[in-house]
Amino acid sequence: MDTVERKTPKAWRIALVVLALAALAASTWAWLDARSRIGATQDELARRLRDIESDAREARALARQAQESMREVQGKLGALEGKLADAQSQQVALEALYQDLSRNRDEWQLAEIEQVLAIAAQQLQLSGNVRAALLALQLAESRLSRTDRPQFLAVRRALARDIERLKALPAADLPAMSRQLDALVAGVDALPLAFDGRVERSGEKPKPPAAEQGAVARMAGELWGELRQLVIVRRVDAPEPPLLAPTQAYFLRENLRLRLLSARLALLSRNQGAFQDDLRAAQQWLQRYFDPRARATQVAQAQLRQLQAATLNFEPPPSISDSLEAVRGFKSRRERSTG
Repeated sequence: MDTVERKTPKAWRIALVVLALAALAASTWAWLDARSRIGATQDELARRLRDIESDAREARALARQAQESMREVQGKLGALEGKLADAQSQQVALEALYQDLSRNRDEWQLAEIEQVLAIAAQQLQLSGNVRAALLALQLAESRLSRTDRPQFLAVRRALARDIERLKALPAADLPAMSRQLDALVAGVDALPLAFDGRVERSGEKPKPPAAEQGAVARMAGELWGELRQLVIVRRVDAPEPPLLAPTQAYFLRENLRLRLLSARLALLSRNQGAFQDDLRAAQQWLQRYFDPRARATQVAQAQLRQLQAATLNFEPPPSISDSLEAVRGFKSRRERSTG
């Protein structure tokens, strides 16, 4: 029993040693396994750290590129903003210049229209030139209608009223009649006198002697021609144009010219009585002193009859002061608004 009892503690010691060795081995294996895992973890962590560092470097490079691009974009944006500001200032300057040019163009146009209307008003007042005044009004209305500005409506209405008033007048063209009288005055020297025509018609040319007639026959013919020139027989039952000396013929033409000029002056001064009297006297002088068979005399007589038969209106023509005052009023208001 003592032997058994002694063997039992020894076995326990061995078992304890084996267990201790086993525990040591397990601990060693666990330590080694943990160390290997820690090493692998450290390697993985180091690799990931390297990857992170490389990514961070790339990110920093990209950030630097982005910053440089941002600075370039900001520089370009600043340049564009400067160009935009310059363009805006230029646009403002161009708009101001356009407004000045437009205002100046309107002012020039109104000044030109005012000058045309003033001249037409003077012509209408002094010579009754309705046609020139009507053309001036129509020209002014056409120019204002092309601009199509609403501020010109009042001026255009005044122009339309004056145009209608002038169109309602009789259609006698006083300037054309005045030019016709001027043509008659210029053609007075070309009118043949009636006495000259009578002498030409009454004079007979002697028949030329035949070649086979002798000298005695030719002398007898010449003597007979001279005798016929000494004795002239005329009829006295019809009035004959008077015989005028050259000086009297000159004064006759000058008096006829003065009559025609007096008729022109009466026409321009709208004196109907004097106009008709002068035309009637000129017609009588043409019939009495000038050759009625001549073409120039017939044309002059026809023109005088046409002038005498024209329907005239010697009443004072209507004024175009409404249009002129409308243009001047618009100009004065525009100058006050811009001033």
